[in-house]
Amino acid sequence: MSWHEALPEEDRAPFTMSLRPLLNAVWEGSLGDSTAFTAVKRGVAEYMLSEYCHNDGQDGPDDADENAAATTLYAAHAYLFECCDFAVWASRRAVDAVDEHLEHLAEQEEEVADLDEATVAELQRQLRDLDLIANYSKDLRLASLGLPIDTSIRLRVELRTPLSNRD
Repeated sequence: MSWHEALPEEDRAPFTMSLRPLLNAVWEGSLGDSTAFTAVKRGVAEYMLSEYCHNDGQDGPDDADENAAATTLYAAHAYLFECCDFAVWASRRAVDAVDEHLEHLAEQEEEVADLDEATVAELQRQLRDLDLIANYSKDLRLASLGLPIDTSIRLRVELRTPLSNRD
């Protein structure tokens, strides 16, 4: 999402940008805020009832198929349904976003990293994040049920920035 948000305003997809509150709610819920469940549920429901959730193939609106949007929606589904398949699909779309980002840089005539190197770097970032999450697994395994406020705050401080960082 951060790459999409960094695009010039005219290149940002409005639907994708509208998903920032949903992504924030997924973060909060994943870090133990039990009140986030309702926000995630509503965000997914709004998507499901919108024109962006369709079976029109290439003839329907394409914003929901934008990588940041799809990654956010998969992450929200993974949170709601605790199904690892959605997390795998979110990971795949994050890798696809690397290619999309490099294409955008090339269009702006900026220096572009090698696609293979950039893809490997994204996968290494995801593995680093999984290692970090594993270190907190004792706390995080019950996060969807809600955690004590002090635990949730501690997790937010210790995990949110490192897990959100693309470096």
